[in-house]
Amino acid sequence: MRVNILQHTPNEGPGSILDWARVNGHQSFVYHPYQFGYLPTADETDLLIILGGPMSPNDDLSWISQERELIQELLDKDVPMFGACYGAQQIAKTLGYKVSEAPAKEVGWAPVYLQSHVIPDLPAELLALHWHQEMFEVPKEATLLFSSDAVKNQGFVMNHRVVGLQFHFEPQDDNIREMVINDFPYIEGSILDQTATDILNMPVPTINKEVMFKILDYITAGKD
Repeated sequence: MRVNILQHTPNEGPGSILDWARVNGHQSFVYHPYQFGYLPTADETDLLIILGGPMSPNDDLSWISQERELIQELLDKDVPMFGACYGAQQIAKTLGYKVSEAPAKEVGWAPVYLQSHVIPDLPAELLALHWHQEMFEVPKEATLLFSSDAVKNQGFVMNHRVVGLQFHFEPQDDNIREMVINDFPYIEGSILDQTATDILNMPVPTINKEVMFKILDYITAGKD
């Protein structure tokens, strides 16, 4: 399987998603469209990963529109897709739904609560990294998957092939350090009231990687 990864800022990489690809014998290709402008084609994509970033799907940038064209092609072809934060927003926007200011800016560690058992064996509550102040409208074609105390629309699952999460399960400890040291000013104004040190001192829960693997297994089930 060819796993095509769209990365949108240097400090928000694929983390444990690369581990999942290696364990399963898949090849990963990481694209940086914000810098180089290149995207994979739909025909060469068996799984699309759309990572987070500081931009908004509402920004008027040609590569953002081109990403949505690719997403639409893959939706039409029933190709598995996972979006984190901005990536989940891009999927919702492609489907015709709004991306708007969230009720609260969430940056730091906070629990998320499972809202559906569509994906088997997910815990009822998990501690996730949040790094956002916009949110997606959950597509009518999808099922609400997670909520947090401050923001209801934290995740969705659709057609056994698409999952979008407003937060992050994919970062490992070294990824968290990279995010915080490079983007610590963004922490200001978060409802979670955590400092950069608070965020860095929280070890990534080991269950997060397990859940990331389960989500990727679920959306790729039956695909070679």
